[in-house]
Order: sequence, then structure tokens, then C-alpha cells
Amino acid sequence: MRKFSPDWFRQQFPALHKPYCYLDSAATSLRPQVMIEATQAYYQNGGTVHRSHYSQAKEATERYEACRQQVAQLINAAEANQIIWTRGSTESINLVAQAWLAHQLQPGDEILVSEAEHHANLLPWLMLAEQTGAKVVRWPLSPQGELEVDELALRLTARTRLLAVTQMSNVTGYVPPMAEIIALAHQAGVPVLVDGAQGIVHQPTDVQRWDADFYVFSAHKLYGPTGIGVLYARKDRLAEMRPTQGGGKIISHVDFDGYRLLSAPWCFEPGTPNIAGVIGLASALGFHQSVDWQAAEAWTCQLADYAAEQLAALPGITLFRAAGSPIISFVFESLHSADLFTLISEHNVALRVGQHCAQPLMQALGVQGTLRASFAAYNTYDDVEKLVRAVTFAYQLLTEEE
Repeated sequence: MRKFSPDWFRQQFPALHKPYCYLDSAATSLRPQVMIEATQAYYQNGGTVHRSHYSQAKEATERYEACRQQVAQLINAAEANQIIWTRGSTESINLVAQAWLAHQLQPGDEILVSEAEHHANLLPWLMLAEQTGAKVVRWPLSPQGELEVDELALRLTARTRLLAVTQMSNVTGYVPPMAEIIALAHQAGVPVLVDGAQGIVHQPTDVQRWDADFYVFSAHKLYGPTGIGVLYARKDRLAEMRPTQGGGKIISHVDFDGYRLLSAPWCFEPGTPNIAGVIGLASALGFHQSVDWQAAEAWTCQLADYAAEQLAALPGITLFRAAGSPIISFVFESLHSADLFTLISEHNVALRVGQHCAQPLMQALGVQGTLRASFAAYNTYDDVEKLVRAVTFAYQLLTEEE
């Protein structure tokens, strides 16, 4: 039976065995000991995948391919071969842009992108538009910081070739109504790519129920290693993709007259892959499956609720946070966030400051940047108290100097 104990959960993360208030999980999560050990064990034992037949290589290949099934189960994909390994969400989105959409676009075609997106889900489409003569169309947020489905219907046209939308904002924690959005886009004949980098660890994900055409996420925000990511593609979209890179391990035959590609997903994974990353992800997913994540997320949001309540009492503060979100972004009137951040950091509180790779969203919010505290299940009420004390200290010191 899966359970969740905040104390036990926190003890699984070596980085937290020392006094450390880590509130930057929206950027990258910390890693549990079991994942660290799995990665280390691979490097100690050696062996590549697919190409060799000695025992270490066979074991590595089995674990490497078994992880596809773990990912398929996590997001409820129909088959493991719909899972393509990449270096992260960013590369996954770029792969869709170049391997699927690029050869379909004509000048004047449109790519619809929400205003809530991380740059990773905007820049690839802007670059592709430059390359093909297409254009990127903005789906704006409402004054409440949400995406309105009625507004989406007005933005979808006969020239729209893709809708790109986040599962969760990395600035406010806002979660769009994904099933409703995808259904409306599909009614207009528009495929949808969902950026799950932020949402995968906080929200249940069901690509079949949503009927998502593409779904991406990175292991490092799911308690896994850096440098490994996932691209899920619906079967019909997978069949429409064309490999953009050549190399070893993607063909069944090659000579100077031509080549025969392997089937997907292997034809999209040239070269020696990040084997340790996949094995580390497999271990992180095993850890994930041992925890009651509904209870873990409830604990995380409970902490964020308390932190938001405490911070809101400070004079001149503005919070940017969706209801029940594990993410709190904030600014103070007449105070520069970078100055606040410098003072907060002196209290050993790890926050994020800046535009969070979301400049269009910052413009929509009417700010140059924010401070951001992002919570995870390994945080505690003590972390909240440290955050509030540090922010209060920084605020008081800076306002006394005015």
C-alpha cells in the first residue's frame, strides 16, 4: 500500500541532510538516494545498450527499454514504443517542430501558443516560423491570469497547424483545463502539444483521456537525473514524423545507395544514448510509484497555502499564484527583486529570481520579474518559517534605507 510521510520522504534526499531551505523545485527537483545509487551503479558496472551481447550490456538494455513501459504507465500511453528519449522537454519540443511540423508548414500557416508558456515552448515555434514563413499567434491570458476556452475558439483558424500549451505555469502554478482545450482544438482539426515539464510531478497525466497529440516532460523535475527527457506522440503523429538526425543505432541497413530506418521510437534516437539517465529515471519512477502522490501533493500545497497567507500580510507585496498552487511568485512595490533576493540568500533560503524563462508572461503580469518560491513534498513548515523570516528581514532592511 502506498503511503506518504513528510518526515520519511524528506529523509530520502541527501541534499536535505544539512540545513538547507530549498524552494526552487520548479526549476529542478532534488534527487532521492535511491536514484543517485542507481545511476552510480550503472557507471560502476558499465555496458552499453542494444549493440552488445555480454551480460552487462544485456542487463542495461533490459532496464533501458523497461523504463519506456514505466513512462507509458505513468502518463497512460497505449504502448511503450510511443515514448522517445530526448535530452529534456526542450529537445522534445524542438524534435516535434523539426521532425513533424516543419515539412507540413506553408507560408501563412499559424502556430498558436499560449501566453503562459516557458520559452522552451515558444522559441522553437518562433524559429520554425522564421524557417518556413509561418507565423506564431498568441493566445492571451485573461486579466485573472487564466486561459479562456471561449477565447481559444476565436484564435483557431483554418490556417492553424498546432496549438502549444503548458500543463502548468512555472510562474503562477496555473493549470489549464487540458481535456477541454484539446477537445476544442481537435474539433477545429488542430493537433495539440502539451508541455508537461512543470505539471508532471504535480498533476495526474492521462494522454489517452486527453487525446494529446504530443506530450513532453523532463526527468529532472520528477526527482530524476538531468539530461533525459520524454517525448510521447500519438501513433498517427509518430507515423508522420521524419528523423532529423542520422547516426548509429537507427537503421536496419545502410550502404552508399541508401538506408532503411528502424521503426519508431528507435529511429529518433541516434548515437549512444544517456543510458545512466534512463536508468536513473527508472529508479525515480519506482520511487514515485511507492509514494501516495495525492497525499504528497496535498502536503505540498498545504505548505504553499500557509506561505502565501504569511507573505500576503507584508506591506506592498503582490502575489502571483493560482489557487492551490505549489508555486508562489511575488514582488514588492518600489523594491527591486534582485536586491531582495541577495538578502534572502544570506539566510540560506534558495529561491529563484528573474523572469523564469517566461518573458511574455511577465509582460502580461505587468512586471519585469519576480521572486519565486516553489514547494515540493520534501519541504516542511520550518521551510515556510525560514522563507517568511528571510523575506521579512529583506523587506525591512530595504525599506529602512529609503
